[in-house]
Formats: sequence, C-alpha cells, structure tokens
Amino acid sequence: MALGLDKYGNLAKTMSTIAKESIDMIREATAMTVRQNLGELLNEIQYRQDQVLITKGGKPVAAMVDVALFNKIRLMRNEFDRLTTDLAKVYRDVPVDVAEREIAEAVAAVRKR
Repeated sequence: MALGLDKYGNLAKTMSTIAKESIDMIREATAMTVRQNLGELLNEIQYRQDQVLITKGGKPVAAMVDVALFNKIRLMRNEFDRLTTDLAKVYRDVPVDVAEREIAEAVAAVRKR
C-alpha cells in the first residue's frame, strides 16, 4: 500500500492507491499501519464495507471485514461443518475410495447445472 506523509506529517495515500482500492475494496496494510490507523480503518470497514488484509513480515496473517460479512462467513463455516459431519456419518462404513468417487461424481453433476 502506497502511503506517504502529507505536509502536516500525517499519513496520506497516493492517488494510485486510492484508485486501486476503489476497484478492489481490499486493502493490504502492515500490522504497524493498522495499529497506527485503527480508527480510520474501522470507519472505512464500517461505512464503506472495505476489507483489510493485515500483513506481518510481508505475509498475510489476518483480515478485517465488516460484521455483516463476518457473520456470513461464520454461517458458511457452520454449514460446511454440518455437511461434512453428515457426510462422515453417511460414509462411516464405506471404503474411502468408494466414498471419494461417489462424492466426486456428485460434485461434478452439480457443477454441470
């Protein structure tokens, strides 16, 4: 993320960064930048539904998203967990190779729709 200091010593984004963010709406920021600009980032997430990928040492370590998206992610994860638990019960006594083949066929059939 291209950040610099304005004439007052405050962090300021370059125009290219602002343009890129308006397209992607996913910002990348170091942990230090997040710590220094938490209030501003929270406002952008809350009011513009921006998303922030937090990096440490150049590697992604966390993300900040608005509560609505967070709740959707939680619901999806819970549904995935429920489905995999149900599949495990159904295929409990089925050999692994048979189960994998049947599941792969079912997935392929759904993707053709």
